Amino acid sequence: MDFLRFLTTKKFLRHLGLAAAIALILLLGTLLWLKIYTHHGKTITVPDLSGLTEEEVADVTSSRRLRFEVVDSVFSTEMPRGTVIKQNPGANSSVKKNRKIFLTMNAVNQEMVSMPQLVGLSFRQARLAMQNAGLIQGSIEYRPDYAKNNVLQQKHNDSVIKEGTQITKGSVIDLVLGMGLSSSTTRIPDLIGTGLEEATEIIARYYLNLGAVTYDESFQEAEDSSGAFIWRQYPEFDELKRLNMGMEMDVWLSLDSTLLPMPDSTSFVDDTEIVDE
Repeated sequence: MDFLRFLTTKKFLRHLGLAAAIALILLLGTLLWLKIYTHHGKTITVPDLSGLTEEEVADVTSSRRLRFEVVDSVFSTEMPRGTVIKQNPGANSSVKKNRKIFLTMNAVNQEMVSMPQLVGLSFRQARLAMQNAGLIQGSIEYRPDYAKNNVLQQKHNDSVIKEGTQITKGSVIDLVLGMGLSSSTTRIPDLIGTGLEEATEIIARYYLNLGAVTYDESFQEAEDSSGAFIWRQYPEFDELKRLNMGMEMDVWLSLDSTLLPMPDSTSFVDDTEIVDE
């Protein structure tokens, strides 16, 4: 009973009211502090930085109490070099002040890559190697060859490109692939006495491939091979024998003219003939 009477006394009610007032003040103070600390209701609209240089981005972001950081660079012909291609957060997004904007810039210079060795790889392996190097697969040409779907040549702008050549990233690489041996046959050309360049053209006209090229000891003291000629070939020239298209011909070169056979009355005639079996 004494406790119940105490709860109704003015002293208790006065202290209770004071405690409630203090609690209310603390609650309102906490809410006000949180509102100020988190900038509640105060946001900044992210400007569109696309196409701006890094110096221009610095001016725009500092005036809006924002920050920026370049996190990546790529090369594109669709945008001016050295300008913003992509931003995160995007334009017109609402953010707090001092928010960092992450930028992807268009590189000033095109990125160069080293041309990989694709010759000898399967088509699948070559595609993966080009993808890893940042190159693009172009056209595909097929030629008769033992190695079906293997890369025989790698080309850029219609010219053979060697391994290790520096080339711009994103360049288009054309491939020449083997189609397997054809059932069609062709004559064996007579290459004796011809130079390597001429022989290569003749072999191609007969739908064959150049195989091993062997130089004899006459080249040990020779300054160059400009006067070299083929003195031996395999398979040997035979008017009656035929080869499957795509087979290889091995050649031996020399500077020693005594290795050439004696001339006869039979002259070489380019009568390439293909026979389907």
